[in-house]
Amino acid sequence: MGGEGGGTALVLGGGGLTGVGWECGILYGLARAGVDLTTADLVVGTSAGSVVGAQLTSGLLTPQELYERQLGKAEGEAAAKLGAGLIARYAVAMARSRTGTAYRQRVGAMALAADTVGEDERRGILAARLVSHEWPERRLVVTAVDALSGELKAFDRQSGDGLLDAVSASCAVPGVWPPVTVGGRRFIDGGIRSATNADLAADHARVVIIAPMSLGSGLVPSPAAQAERLREAGARVLLITPSPAARKAFGRNVLDPARRDPAARAGLAQAAEHVAQAAAVWSGGAV
Repeated sequence: MGGEGGGTALVLGGGGLTGVGWECGILYGLARAGVDLTTADLVVGTSAGSVVGAQLTSGLLTPQELYERQLGKAEGEAAAKLGAGLIARYAVAMARSRTGTAYRQRVGAMALAADTVGEDERRGILAARLVSHEWPERRLVVTAVDALSGELKAFDRQSGDGLLDAVSASCAVPGVWPPVTVGGRRFIDGGIRSATNADLAADHARVVIIAPMSLGSGLVPSPAAQAERLREAGARVLLITPSPAARKAFGRNVLDPARRDPAARAGLAQAAEHVAQAAAVWSGGAV
C-alpha cells in the first residue's frame, strides 16, 4: 500500500534511555539542517520512541528544546539494567517458540512473574518525563504487547486510553519494569514484537525510521527487514541506525540515565550523515 497511499510517517524505535537521547539528537540535527520531521502525518513510537514521539507531537517543545532536555545530569532516575541472566531468558523463550506470538506470550508470562517496582512508581517516573499527558492533535500511535495474548496493541487518540498509560505500557521492559494495566489488561514493551513496528506506517508513501536498536531475529523482524517490506510496497524509506561512534556513546547499559547525554550528543553529530537522504525522502524526491 505504501506506493498507493500518501503522506509522511516518522517511526521512532525502542532502545532504552540512550535511545531516547540519540533519537532526540538525530531529530534536532536534521531539523537544524532544514529537515523537520515534526511535520509527519503519522508518528509511530515504540518504547523509547513512544517517549520521544509523545514529546515531539505535543507542540510544547521544538526539536532543539527536546534535545536540550537530554543534556546534563539525569535527576530522579535510577539506573536499571538488562542483565546477562535476563537476556539469556529472552533467548530461551525465543528458542522454545515457533511463532512470534508464542514468543511474546512466553516473555509476557516472565514479565508477569518478575519481582519489580510497583506500577504506580514506574508510572510516576514516566509522568515526570512527559511534557503533556494529553494525546496530540497530530496522529501518534504508541505500541505495546498484551502480556497474556502476545498480540500487538496500537494505542492512539481513538483507542480511549490515556497517553500516559500507553507510554508506560510501551516502555514496560519485561523483567525490568512491571507490566502496565490498561483497561483491565496487562501490557509489556512494544519492542518485544519489533524494535520499530514500522509496518504500522504501511499506508504512507514517505517514511523515516529512526532505530536505536538494529537487530532482529526470525521471530522479531529487524528494522532493516521492515524497511525493505515498506520499500517493496512502493514507499520511499530511510532507515537510520546508530553509527559506531553512537554505539560507543551508548555504553554497555542502555537503561543508564547517565548515558543519555552522550547518546544525544552522538545523535546530533551523526545527523549530518543523513541530511541529504532525509530531505529526499521527506520531499518525495529521488533517494
